[in-house]
Amino acid sequence: MPMMKAAVFVEPGRIVLDDKPVPDVGALDALVRITTTTICGTDVHILKGEYPVARGLTIGHEPVGVIEKLGSAVKGYREGQRVIAGAITPSGWSNACQCGFCAQDGAAGAAHGWKPMGGWRFGNTIDGCQAEYVLVPDAMFNLAPVPDGLTDEQVLMCPDIMSTGFAGAESAGIRIGDAVAVFAQGPIGLCATAGARLAGASLVIGVDRLPARLETAQRMGADVVIDASRVDPVSEILRLTGGRGVDAAIEALGTQATFEAALRVLRPGGTLSSLGVYSTDLRIPLDAFAAGLGDHRIVTSLCPGGKERMRRLMAVIEAGRVDLGAMVTHRFRLDAIEAAYELFGHQRDGVLKVAITP
Repeated sequence: MPMMKAAVFVEPGRIVLDDKPVPDVGALDALVRITTTTICGTDVHILKGEYPVARGLTIGHEPVGVIEKLGSAVKGYREGQRVIAGAITPSGWSNACQCGFCAQDGAAGAAHGWKPMGGWRFGNTIDGCQAEYVLVPDAMFNLAPVPDGLTDEQVLMCPDIMSTGFAGAESAGIRIGDAVAVFAQGPIGLCATAGARLAGASLVIGVDRLPARLETAQRMGADVVIDASRVDPVSEILRLTGGRGVDAAIEALGTQATFEAALRVLRPGGTLSSLGVYSTDLRIPLDAFAAGLGDHRIVTSLCPGGKERMRRLMAVIEAGRVDLGAMVTHRFRLDAIEAAYELFGHQRDGVLKVAITP
């Protein structure tokens, strides 16, 4: 039986490189040889035991690679073709998919009982892509060919953080001329900043506490950046907007403080677009919510997946509308995956994203 190297969840606090069998290919699947992948903040939650997954599961959900083998029923692709697949790999036929919410594909999590985020399978309910090979389910729905001329690192953000960050801007309903505040300029917040600019916002305000991330936010499209360690971001945003508030606030960290601040800077009828993953119950303050009478909208988004979503994101990159190359700050071989987790998990050395190559 052919074997491969894979980053495996052993127990809380331990993800290790181990040997696993190369997956068998079903009729609708594709086996992809990984050429580049990365580590996500969600993977760190898994490592810490804050998000439960099965012991022995291969972690990772951001694959770039080459088709090694196609299932017997897969049409329209060829072996040797460069592809990506979204972090969300919907089946395409569930009720959620048919309603246009592929990320909530309940059928994808059927073996574990339906749950929100059911469309997230890689490194959650099936083996992921921090490995030499990954099995992509429902390949004709999920595999997107990489355009010639784009490197692995140029498209590495498409499967998850670019799709998620852009979804935050899209869900906010940003219009030409809007003012937008993005709270937290980690990888997803940076992509939300870029997405807000692309959507037509005339004022994009980036908020963070780390100078290096604020500098990157300006390269991603922020017109103004606010260091929340030095000034109160709510007061500063209200000052910048002449007391009007912003049309949309995007929360990209997942804390009570940033959620509440995002709510407090909204104009009447504004939209809070929430991308953060929250680990405790949220409290909605009565005054900021105008006792429920402020015509506010609070919307949430999970990373849209599927091949058309991936094609559109790669088209944005190919057209030169956005350059996310600056977000790859460190590079590791798969053999050094544990060192990569140690660096990324502790957010040392100015890390934003790491590129992992088998």
